[in-house]
Amino acid sequence: MNAGRTPLEDYQPRHFLWRVDARVGRVTLNRPERKNPLTFESYAELRDLFRALATEPAIRAVVICGAGGNFCSGGDVHEIIGPLTRMSMPELLAFTRMTGDLVKAMRACPQPLIAAIDGVCAGAGAMIALASDFRLATPAARTAFLFTRVGLAGCDMGACTLLPRLIGQGRAADLLFTGRALGAEEGERWGFYRALVEPERLLDEAQALAGSLAEGPSFAHAMTKSMLHQEWNMSIDQAIEAEAQAQAICMQTEDFRRAYAAFADKRTPRFEGD
Repeated sequence: MNAGRTPLEDYQPRHFLWRVDARVGRVTLNRPERKNPLTFESYAELRDLFRALATEPAIRAVVICGAGGNFCSGGDVHEIIGPLTRMSMPELLAFTRMTGDLVKAMRACPQPLIAAIDGVCAGAGAMIALASDFRLATPAARTAFLFTRVGLAGCDMGACTLLPRLIGQGRAADLLFTGRALGAEEGERWGFYRALVEPERLLDEAQALAGSLAEGPSFAHAMTKSMLHQEWNMSIDQAIEAEAQAQAICMQTEDFRRAYAAFADKRTPRFEGD
């Protein structure tokens, strides 16, 4: 994908659906007959899309969903798992680094990402959900980090870093060691899901959340996402200094000035992302 010549509004991916509406992008994993599994090609194409979003300020939020009542069943058993058993060590490492690059691209893109989860959300699908900034789910959602179920470590694609920070070390260990499915009510109680909504409302609720974020101060949102990511490796003193610098930068934006003027005039601010 050459994002410099092809605006993402007009981008037509080969391995999933993509649309942009009112400054909100939507990724739809679209292999419903097999619960939307990933292939070598779709991993790479998703990674490239999220990398390209870093230079697309007109897109201010992204929803990720699956077609046909499921989110994503992980790596395709026949198109990925089978071939992996025949690869050399260099080939395997190239693959695992590529899958990790998808998570890196999701965390590095400045837009808030909202995962809309229904039905099966497993393996790499669970990692896409985890790498998102928000997760909405239906009562039928079942998220499983099932790597140990196929003889692999639970430390895939950043799981051992991201999951404990979201739900706590003990709960993360439970899911990563056992590979069991996290049900909807338990997931909401643990804070993995932001909210549970009925299936017919899932996409509408995700789009509404994305739309509200898209109407907000996109530069400030990008800074918030960046600091949430960077501060994992900082001491409290380093974090406070980094936040002081980040906030000072935001105070130079026109959005900050518009917000003050709107407050003074007792009206709702309109943010432009500059």
